[in-house]
Amino acid sequence: MIEIREEREEDCDAIRRTNEQAFGQPAEANIVDALRANCPDLLSLVATTGGGVTGHILFSPVVIGSGARTAAGMGLAPMAVLPEYQRQGIGSELVRAGVARLRDRRCPFIVVLGHAEYYPRFGFERASLHAIHCQWDGIPDEAFMVLILDSAVMAGVSGVARFRSEFDKAV
Repeated sequence: MIEIREEREEDCDAIRRTNEQAFGQPAEANIVDALRANCPDLLSLVATTGGGVTGHILFSPVVIGSGARTAAGMGLAPMAVLPEYQRQGIGSELVRAGVARLRDRRCPFIVVLGHAEYYPRFGFERASLHAIHCQWDGIPDEAFMVLILDSAVMAGVSGVARFRSEFDKAV
């Protein structure tokens, strides 16, 4: 059975291993560690199966806007599932739980840079449909997506989505 809960201090090493194994490199784990150290406004969830961490998802602050109309929301990145637990629904459970918690917190939007075939099942759509663009050059249009959670707050908000600076080292 999969349990989704907020990260605890004792999960940090397992979260790092999960990200390193899922991505085959330390870059994403380094981002998680840097954000944990520098950003108090994170939503970090783990999936556990039989008590051990098998998946992780992180949401961190993102600002969208240009001119007078801006909105602060969250960015989903990274999401990792241990290779031996992939394709068992753990990632989907993590996304659903994170979206539900952010909706409850009245977060107006979530952006993600990810697989165009995966994230639309949760309501994400191309951000360019809302005149929202990623801060990094060369990102395929179909890979940068947004989930609008509060259309009233997002009315008239467009422009560049800016992630925290911890992500700049990985791009």
